[in-house]
Formats: sequence, structure tokens, C-alpha cells
Amino acid sequence: MNKRLAGEERRRTLLQLIESSNEPITGSELARHVSVSRQVIVQDLSLLKAKGHQIVATARGYVYLHGDLTPSTYSKKVACRHTAEEMEAEMNAIVDEGVTIKDVIIDHPVYGSITGQLMVKSRRDVRAFLERVKTHGASPLSQLTGGFHIHTLESDHKEAIDAAVKELDRLGILVSELD
Repeated sequence: MNKRLAGEERRRTLLQLIESSNEPITGSELARHVSVSRQVIVQDLSLLKAKGHQIVATARGYVYLHGDLTPSTYSKKVACRHTAEEMEAEMNAIVDEGVTIKDVIIDHPVYGSITGQLMVKSRRDVRAFLERVKTHGASPLSQLTGGFHIHTLESDHKEAIDAAVKELDRLGILVSELD
């Protein structure tokens, strides 16, 4: 554990840790490393994001999206509807085809469009996400809209996205393809 660092120095340290990691790093791990609370980490990372750093919160922790990485070639938005109990089946159907669930989007009647960054790529990520939902007693965003939501799906292979969409349709979860 490091000594407590001042704001700018702490944010530089956090940025270096996240940029150099090959795995997601949890907010708690970052907080222990720089001897501050997790709440301070959330604020620091918000400041770094506001400065243009590509830090994304995922179900397994924070990751840095490096500009030199080739983005997924194919992307498709799909509208889905399901119960909270069907969420695991939905997510597994997508990742089992080698597709990343980039986000979840709802159109809230009061707040407008709300997007939650997911970056779920595997069953391990699905389990971690569902565990976080359970641990925090959180409700899925889609529960605010009667189960209706949109996902952005990404893959290097169009066929993988097509297969994931077909599986969502088979499960009765797919409402429509949007693009």
C-alpha cells in the first residue's frame, strides 16, 4: 500500500495502473493501492474521463480502451424485452456467440435516454455482473421500462452477431434489430 497521494499525483498513478493492466481493476483494489476510499476513486476516475481518458467501468472493474486497439469491425443495436430472471439467459446467449455486450440503453419517461456501460464478453463477465447486481441489491435498468431495453453488440465477425440475434429471437427476447 502506498502513502496517501495528493489529487493530481493520485490521478496520474490511477491512470498508469489502469492503462498498464491487462485485466480489469476494481475500485476497491485501486482505493487500497492509493490509500483512499472507493468514493474518492469514483470521483478521480470521473475527472480523468472528463479530461478525455478512455476509462470504462465494467462488471469486473475498470479498464482503459487503448486507441491503438482495433475496434470491433461490426456493431448492431438490438431491442430486447425480458424479465429479470431471464437476464442471465439473454447475456449468455450473446457472449456464447463471441459477441461483446457493449452497453444497455433505456428510454426513461422522466430522465430520457440512460446508458449503462457493460463491456461483457464472456460467461465469467456475465457471472461477475450478475453477482454485482445481487450484492448491491440493484435492479436492472430494463426493469424501469417493463423489461424493454437496447443493447449495442460488437464483434469482429458479422456472423457472430447474426448468430447471437438469431438465438435472442429463439429465446423470445428479441423485439427488433435497429441497425
